Amino acid sequence: MSRPLLRTSVALLAGTALAAPLALAAPATSEATNPYTVTALKITVQAGRRQCAVDADLYRPSGVNARHPAPAVVTTNGFGGSKSDSATAASAKAFATRGYVALAYSGLGFGKSGCPISLDDPQIDGMAARQLIDFLAGARRADNGTRVDYVTKDGKKDPRVGMIGGSYGGAVQLATAAVDHRVDALVPLITWNDLSYSLDPNNIGRTKGVSASVPGAYKYQWTNGFFLLGEAQGLVMPRLDRSRMGGAGCLHFVEAACGMKRLLDSGKYPDGRTEVVVAYARSVSPVSYLKSVKAPTLLVQGQDDTLFNLNEAVTTYRTLTAQGTDTKMIWQHWGHSGGMRKPVKGELNLAQGNLDTSYVGRRILAWFDRYLRHRKATGTGPVFAYYRDWVSKGPAYATSSGYPVGGEQRLFLSGDGKLVGSRGKVAAGSRTYRNKRVASSHSENSMAALRGLPDSAAFDTKGTYLGWTSEPVTGGPVDVVGVPRVTLKVASPKTERVQNSADAADKLVLFAKLYDVAPDGRKKLVHRLVAPARVPDVTRRFTVELPGIVHRFGPGHRLRFVVAASDSAYTGNRGVKPVTVTSTPEDTGVLELPVTQGTLR
Repeated sequence: MSRPLLRTSVALLAGTALAAPLALAAPATSEATNPYTVTALKITVQAGRRQCAVDADLYRPSGVNARHPAPAVVTTNGFGGSKSDSATAASAKAFATRGYVALAYSGLGFGKSGCPISLDDPQIDGMAARQLIDFLAGARRADNGTRVDYVTKDGKKDPRVGMIGGSYGGAVQLATAAVDHRVDALVPLITWNDLSYSLDPNNIGRTKGVSASVPGAYKYQWTNGFFLLGEAQGLVMPRLDRSRMGGAGCLHFVEAACGMKRLLDSGKYPDGRTEVVVAYARSVSPVSYLKSVKAPTLLVQGQDDTLFNLNEAVTTYRTLTAQGTDTKMIWQHWGHSGGMRKPVKGELNLAQGNLDTSYVGRRILAWFDRYLRHRKATGTGPVFAYYRDWVSKGPAYATSSGYPVGGEQRLFLSGDGKLVGSRGKVAAGSRTYRNKRVASSHSENSMAALRGLPDSAAFDTKGTYLGWTSEPVTGGPVDVVGVPRVTLKVASPKTERVQNSADAADKLVLFAKLYDVAPDGRKKLVHRLVAPARVPDVTRRFTVELPGIVHRFGPGHRLRFVVAASDSAYTGNRGVKPVTVTSTPEDTGVLELPVTQGTLR
């Protein structure tokens, strides 16, 4: 790639503001009435085997001193950002305005902070943040000698501190809390549970939450965009210090991350190298260290997110609650997809700083009020809340005392292409599709999703997919809230002949998804979400877990379930593999929907 083209690509990516909605705007003030002061600092940390300086800004509220200390909030950037971006700086300003000491810092490998990008590794990024907490405790000084003695403490070297941030700035909170139990409260937004699932998802054969034993379909568009942004940091931030240099052919990533990217690009799996790469992806992911996270955690995940979907938050929530960590979960509308467009009415718009006037904002304030200010009378809200984009009047968020909510409705895949409510309605029949050597289905252009640019409607090419459609909704809307599942049995003789080879790339790959079909026939892929699946054995029945959704099928609308051979945002099958699905009343596929209201027939 030429340097001019690279600069253009980086400018586009950098302008996405991966955490743009994570911008908390402080009220406008004159210099004379500024409610806080800001001090720019460098704090040298030991990050794994390297030593490097972290670039940070310390926000000190007016009136806060050693005799009148205040709790602290730490915030850092999403991938590609820095302490100065609209997310991180505005977050610090908002909390400083509300009386918290705030520390905004550029994550390792970003902004003017040193060290290569290490994907929020708890032993590198987490340990670096731990040393920043030492600074807030007054146990160490910044490079210019600055020392803090005005953060509330629960012990001699134990500052009362919470963390907030989104995406890359979300996972680092969990990584930090895993290695430093002094952290008192977390608010990770739109982040991951297992990077091996996020970047190469397999929605079959789950071994733990979203984690599967075999990689699925490489999410190459998202991965390439982030990798480009990371590698081009030298163009975004010229004159970087030498500690930023990566290894194994990468400019700005640690060697293991670089190797993971190369193997994903190769399409070879699984072999010994793949197992090492999967182990690395998981070692830097919450799935591997949540057992050590004890800090109360308010999870906020986006429904409009094809990068880190709701299933990842569900897995983190279940793991934390099962071990007794105080955890609550909110599903908001916006996520990484759609360019993290301006939040819709009723949602937290962090760019406007509407903490006090939005549901999620009030929940965040209450969370910190309870765990950082120790105001035990402050309620932290229901265990689970989710945004309903169909509500125009009244509360946009529905709440529940637990997750999951509602009941389960089962629909059966009929041989005539219908989704029916009972086995007795299943018509016997067989239908076949086959993949082409190029992608024949389209869910999204991930770079368009990231930038919020126009994208063509989702489509499937005739002959390369199978679909099953319900009857129109009657009598009232049907609300689906949660994670659908489908159990299937397929026949693919060509796959049978090669699926037991040493290379799992020979196994069948398919893509399951849900459409909403309007009365006029127009169809919409719900949040452009798909469930890639690498079938372990086509001679056996298997279950695919689809991405979680919150969606209303209105009167006259129909639900359409589709199995496609490919998707333009992912890698897929090696070689052409015809697939047949046969249905009989006694033996057919079953779609299970988490429904809170209404019935599909």
